[in-house]
Amino acid sequence: MKLLSKITLNSLIAAALLWAQASFSAESTNKAPAAEKQSTEKKAHPFRGKLAAVDKAAKSITIGKSVYFITSETRIKKDGKDATLEDAKVGEQASGYAKPLEGGKMAASSLNLGVKSEEKAPEKKKQKKDSEKSQSQ
Repeated sequence: MKLLSKITLNSLIAAALLWAQASFSAESTNKAPAAEKQSTEKKAHPFRGKLAAVDKAAKSITIGKSVYFITSETRIKKDGKDATLEDAKVGEQASGYAKPLEGGKMAASSLNLGVKSEEKAPEKKKQKKDSEKSQSQ
């Protein structure tokens, strides 16, 4: 009987140790899924909206709650022509493409200020049609 109780006790202790080791191992190897990691890392993306702030000293713009830094490599256009950050005005439409910098900041690789030329095109076509109508009469 003593032998049976010793075997049972040793089995219970072994089972408890295995269970503890398995749960400890599961806790230490649990890593965030790749999808959760990617959501916290910043990715390159397009942006569009009205300029909420233009900080010429810090060389940055704010659209909504997002801040984009202007670097020496940022291509800036205003109404289709080359421009500088000095040409940017709060409330103006802006769009572009941003890439992550080291340290988690986002840099604008391109910045387009003003109304996009595609948005102006229908207006120009309408003006052209109106001028053609008036010339033909």
